[in-house]
Amino acid sequence: GCSRAPHGIRLEGDLTLGGLFPVHSRGPAGVPCGPIKKEKGIHRLEAMLYALDRVNGDPKVLPNLTLGARILDTCSRDTYALEQALGFVRSLLPPPEGEGQCADGSPPRRPPPERLVGVIGASASSVSIMVANVLRLFNIPQISYASTAPELSDPARYGFFSRVVPPDSQQAAAMVAVSRALGWSYVATVASEGSYGESGVEAFVQSSREAGGLCIAQSIKIPREPRPGEFDKLIGRLMETSTARGVVLFANEDDIRRVLEATARANLSGHFSWVGSDSWGAKLGPVQGLEPAADGAITILPKRASVPGFDEYFTSRSLENNRRNLWFHEFWEEDFNCRLPHSEPQSEPHSGPVRKCTGRERIGRDSPYEQEGKVQFVIDAVLAMARALHSLAAELCPGGGLCPHMDPPDGRRLLQHIRGVNFSGSAGTPVSFNENGDAPGRYDIFQFQGANGSGTYRPVGQWVQGLHLQMDAMTWGSNGSVPPSVCSLPCGPGEKKTPVKGVPCCWHCELCAGYRFLADPQSCQACPPHLRPTTNRTSCRPTPVLRLRWGDPCAAVPLALATLGLSATAFVLLTFIKHHETPIVKASGRELSYVLLVGIALVYAITFLMVAEPGVGVCAMRRLFLGLGMSLSYAALLTKTNRIYRIFEQGKRSVTPPRFISPTSQLVITFALSGMQLVGAAAWLLLRPPHALVDYEMGRTPDPEDARGVLRCDMAEGATLACLAHALLLMLTTTVYAIKARGVPETFNEAKPIGFAMYTTCVVWLAFGPIFFGAARSAERVHVQTATLTVSMSLSASVPLGLLYAPKVYVILVHPERNQPRRPRADPPP
Repeated sequence: GCSRAPHGIRLEGDLTLGGLFPVHSRGPAGVPCGPIKKEKGIHRLEAMLYALDRVNGDPKVLPNLTLGARILDTCSRDTYALEQALGFVRSLLPPPEGEGQCADGSPPRRPPPERLVGVIGASASSVSIMVANVLRLFNIPQISYASTAPELSDPARYGFFSRVVPPDSQQAAAMVAVSRALGWSYVATVASEGSYGESGVEAFVQSSREAGGLCIAQSIKIPREPRPGEFDKLIGRLMETSTARGVVLFANEDDIRRVLEATARANLSGHFSWVGSDSWGAKLGPVQGLEPAADGAITILPKRASVPGFDEYFTSRSLENNRRNLWFHEFWEEDFNCRLPHSEPQSEPHSGPVRKCTGRERIGRDSPYEQEGKVQFVIDAVLAMARALHSLAAELCPGGGLCPHMDPPDGRRLLQHIRGVNFSGSAGTPVSFNENGDAPGRYDIFQFQGANGSGTYRPVGQWVQGLHLQMDAMTWGSNGSVPPSVCSLPCGPGEKKTPVKGVPCCWHCELCAGYRFLADPQSCQACPPHLRPTTNRTSCRPTPVLRLRWGDPCAAVPLALATLGLSATAFVLLTFIKHHETPIVKASGRELSYVLLVGIALVYAITFLMVAEPGVGVCAMRRLFLGLGMSLSYAALLTKTNRIYRIFEQGKRSVTPPRFISPTSQLVITFALSGMQLVGAAAWLLLRPPHALVDYEMGRTPDPEDARGVLRCDMAEGATLACLAHALLLMLTTTVYAIKARGVPETFNEAKPIGFAMYTTCVVWLAFGPIFFGAARSAERVHVQTATLTVSMSLSASVPLGLLYAPKVYVILVHPERNQPRRPRADPPP
């Protein structure tokens, strides 16, 4: 300039690095800069100078080339930093001819053009964002040592920005990983109002969304100026989602302590499990006196290491050997609380009298000293830039030195080499960048264990590009297990999850009812017809098949009746055969009597077919014989009744006997009527061949545990009635004729007994209907119906056997004298 040099440090070199440091704090209104910042300003600036000395003194890095520097003060203000950064850009532009002149008319003195290749800085994220927008236009790479805002990871907006510190988003990712490792799926967040807390929670929410399986119950913001009772109200809000016991804190120290105090006041110590960010770290201040409320808290702290050699370098700095640092005299005065001769007044004067500096003071001896936390990262940023330049120089200038390709180097190619560095940094930790220019996150994870009243932070893991957690090193309250933090408890066996709309971590549990099983966690599926669900409804299992056994009550009773009936029928038949020529047998119509007895025997025999296990042969015989015995019996009775009725009706009109009353005619009529049943059954067999099947629908009960498959023939209830339809029609017709023949004299044949037999049979079959069709729908229904059918048939066969044949057998066996042929009466004597 015309009057004085720019307010910054300038070190000559073949290639120049820019540096941006908050040497001074932000000034009051109208003043850009305030007091000197010792640690965050001077410590970090000296770290860059120390790193440049190391690089220029190392023959293996940039041989025959020296690195210079142009270091500027940002004064912790983004707008002021932007003005300073424009100086970097102006130095790259050649001055236009005839540009201005000084007040005395002399041309301005210009420093030789600088080969600015990259910038180290800035500190605050807001400053880095402002500067990065300018440097990007001129393709100047920038490496920050302290800016952690997640938005700087956007390569579209900040493509030339890199950083050796991990972004806050990686801290949030580490906290998400911890929450998931603890088995939590539903957590609350609490943040202090401001960029740190709000951006931290925003990064946590974003990271949890990307990781999946973790939902935010609620996000609570602590105001900058909390009102009385604010923190008690906060705890009350957290208890609205009381199952979210995990609470993530992005808050300052004071707010953390006040949250713990409110927890203790609400007597909820031990209910919440805290996950604290690096603002909590391993500090004792927030937890002192509140150990029970903080017990079990998991905290995150970036890995830090002290740089060996820097402490010796910095404590040896003095006013004599450190003239290159323009601001070092301000630091000296502030550090030793003294005043140098001819120094300008401090912007904020010390209270009370200030002694004069002697110059013989020593840092660390006459003033406290501790290495500032970001010193490591400043040195690593310079080393990363130097290694990238070394790699680029080796590629562009194989002969060494500064060739035209490196005067100045192309910013885009240098950026590629920066992103490719990977080396052990100043404190022994690896230095590398991802595709967005971010350094990998490295965090130590602690658990505050304060159950015994004293409280210590115990290392329980670390996060280095992934979580490594020592679960066995953690302690948890009284029961020793990790407190659950879930919206909904896991569903029980056979219960599906019905998600709550908009909250994927919350669900309602619904049992897979009926014949459904749990196909996947969120859906039930019906079992195939032949299967039923297991008791826990997690799969399907075969439905048991119910078979009618010979010893079952539904089989034993009908079989006993049928056996007695067959025995009685056989006894009657043998008796009739033995007394074939006696008057009673002859008078009963021997041919039709034998046919009727055969029909009765068939009716009894069908019970054995109905109880037998279904198969093709059994099912075919059921179709053939189910109605045949009854058809034969009622055809014979109908023929008998019809013959009696016609004889007496004909006798009223003439003495000529009616037609078709001979035994042969009666047999033909009987077989013709019953043969129709046989023809129909045979046709059915041919058209639809029989088969056995297991009917699972019939045995389907409301409770799957009671479900059974039923082994049966392919004859439904309707088909069973169809088999009996012809026989029942014959029975009704016989009953009609029995009614018509009721006026026949009692001494004539069997009209009255047949009538009584038919009336009784009708009653039996009328009772059969409601029992058969009214059987409860269950697996046993078919067995109840089988028993009802067979008992009804046996009873209907027993009626004619008892009413028609029992009296005759009684006379034949007990009163044989009544069964003798009548002798012709002798003529009276003349």
